[in-house]
Amino acid sequence: FMGIGGALIMPATLSIITNVFPPQERGKAIGVWAGTAGIGVALGPLTGGFLLAHFYWGSIFLVNIPIVIFGLIAGFLLIPTSKDPSAPKLDPVGAALSVAALTTIVYALIEAPDRGWTAPLTLAILGAGLVLAAVFVWWEQRSDHPMLDVSFFKNPRFSAANAAITLTFFAMFGSIFLLTQYLQFTLGYSPLESGVRMLPYAGTMMVVAPLSSKVVEKFGSKRTIATGLGLAALALVLMGSLSVNTQYIDIAWRFVILAAGMALVMAPATDSVMGSVPLAKAGVGSAVNDTTRQVGGALGVAIIGSIVSSVYGSKVGDFFAGKPVPRTAVDAAKNSLGGAIAVSKNPAAKQFASGLVNTANQAFVEAFRWGTRVGAVVLALGVIIVLRWLPARASEANLATQTKDHAADSSIDAVSEPVGA
Repeated sequence: FMGIGGALIMPATLSIITNVFPPQERGKAIGVWAGTAGIGVALGPLTGGFLLAHFYWGSIFLVNIPIVIFGLIAGFLLIPTSKDPSAPKLDPVGAALSVAALTTIVYALIEAPDRGWTAPLTLAILGAGLVLAAVFVWWEQRSDHPMLDVSFFKNPRFSAANAAITLTFFAMFGSIFLLTQYLQFTLGYSPLESGVRMLPYAGTMMVVAPLSSKVVEKFGSKRTIATGLGLAALALVLMGSLSVNTQYIDIAWRFVILAAGMALVMAPATDSVMGSVPLAKAGVGSAVNDTTRQVGGALGVAIIGSIVSSVYGSKVGDFFAGKPVPRTAVDAAKNSLGGAIAVSKNPAAKQFASGLVNTANQAFVEAFRWGTRVGAVVLALGVIIVLRWLPARASEANLATQTKDHAADSSIDAVSEPVGA
């Protein structure tokens, strides 16, 4: 239900911004929109860590209730109404196929470290997911009311910008997934302390994202997004040199580079996506934009997490070779760094506890390096895609069409809606 709620909220936010602001101002508005993500990055770990330190774990969900109530009231009073005048029908078949395809693919990737990357079952599940994805595309091309108009991807600006967003969130979700474990388990910070130490990342995002529109005005979307992807890739390469004894100050400046790169991608790429679709289809554009974020993030955690799990599990497994340790303890230690630390605290593991912790930490750091390398390669691929296919700026014809549509939409709202609606 949380996923359904998020799926209804996030695309609507972008489509509302696109309808409220004319094309000339949309980049700045989306910059602010992306900057608020930085606030979320800061407040999420901070409040989550505080609540975990002082209350029971379920409080991290309950704290959202007053926020939702405030959002409902503010939304009712402030948000204007906007919708596609053609009012197309829903596409339940397309929705079911997309969910089935993505779920199957992600499941295969997550299970691969345990079942084996080349195991027949892994390949069969992954193949089934790819077939479902192909069927989804086939259905959308033939439906008279598609959930996703795949013809939008013929526009290189739309496709390249979505690719940049997908790859950015692939690397971002995958790296943050690892960094939180590194801060807590390897360096020994509490959840709250880890949240505080993410502030340089969040603060940089909050500052750079709203300013990215100014960079685009001077250098164009192509150079701005490619530079952002390059900076983020550089940051991940630098993250690969972290060790079990790295001081926090050496991590903080890497956070700043990573966040600056991400911020230079998110807002300009999102503006490119929204500027590539007709105003009446803003909801579709924003839905695709949000889907690429979620798909990129899910694949990032699944693929990078699976690679890290494979490397880490192999090295920890070698440590237990020849030791009379219960299989359940070995599996727990191989599954995660947190599991290895928990096993080391068991009185029965006293004789090798210190060696296990040291081995697990070294194994995780080595696996972490592999994860950051994969993320950096993915972002480097994004640089190539952007430089090859993303136009530097919106075409004059596209800009004129959106400006005309926005003016027409605004005049309709002025007639049909009371002041303050």
